[in-house]
Amino acid sequence: MSPFAGSAHPTSAWEHIRVTRNDGVATVTLARPEKLNALTFEAYADLRDLLAELSRERSVRALVLGGEGRGFCSGGDVDEIIGATLTMDTGQLLDFNRMTGQVVRALREAPFPVIAAVHGVAAGAGAVLALAADFRVADPSARFAFLFTKVGLSGGDMGAAYLLPRVIGLGHATRLLMLGDAVRAPEAERLGLISELADEGQADTAAATLARRLAEGPALAHAQTKALLTAELDMPLAAAVEMDAATQALLMNGADYAEFHAAFTEKRSPKWQGK
Repeated sequence: MSPFAGSAHPTSAWEHIRVTRNDGVATVTLARPEKLNALTFEAYADLRDLLAELSRERSVRALVLGGEGRGFCSGGDVDEIIGATLTMDTGQLLDFNRMTGQVVRALREAPFPVIAAVHGVAAGAGAVLALAADFRVADPSARFAFLFTKVGLSGGDMGAAYLLPRVIGLGHATRLLMLGDAVRAPEAERLGLISELADEGQADTAAATLARRLAEGPALAHAQTKALLTAELDMPLAAAVEMDAATQALLMNGADYAEFHAAFTEKRSPKWQGK
C-alpha cells in the first residue's frame, strides 16, 4: 500500500466499527453484539477504508481484529445484506462482491501483521475475515463455519477457495467449503486453522500479547515477510528465491540490520526502528 494520499483527511471516527490505538497496536472491534457482529454494507466499507488508511500512515505495527459480545462475527446480516441483495441487479451485485473481496485483499496486503482474536462463532464472512488474518488466536469456544453453500452460493467467497487450501490443505478445505459444517476449536487447531489456542475467555488477551510482541519487533522485517508470504504463493521457486534475494539485499542496507549487530556486540537488546 502506497503511503501517498490525496486531499482527504484521515477519518477521525468510525461509525460501524470501533477502533483504538496504543503504541503501534490498532485494535478493531466489530461492535454489533446484539447481532453477533453481523456485517452490513457499511461495516464492510468501513473495514475496507480503515485498512487503507492504516496502511498508508505507517504508524501501526500490528492490528488485532475482534468481536464484541458472545462471538467474533456471524457473517453477513441476513436481513440487511441477504435480503437486500435479492433486489439488486448484476452490476450492483458485482460491486458488492468486489467490495467484500477488497476487505480480504486489504487484510492480506496491509504492511503489518493482523491477528484475529476469535471467540464463539466465526461464520460465513466472519470465518473468511479470520482466515485472511496472519494469526488466528482462538478461545476454546471458537467455531469456524464457511456457510456459503448452505445459502445456495459458492463456497469460494471472498477468496476463501484461494486462502483456505493454502492454510489447511486442499482435502480439508474441500470438506469445509463444500459442506459448510462448523469446525470447533480442537479440530480447527488440529487442521492448522488456529495459530494459538488460548485459555478459556483469554483470546483477546492472548491476541493483545502477540500484537505487542510484534509491534515491539522489527516492523519492516515483518512487513516484508508478510509481503513475501503472499506474493510467493503462486511463484515458481526460481522467481521466489530471486525475490527473497532482492528483499534481503534491501533490508541489509536498513537501520534495523545494523542495529542488531550493534546490540549483539554491546550485549543488549536491539532498539528496532522499523527502517
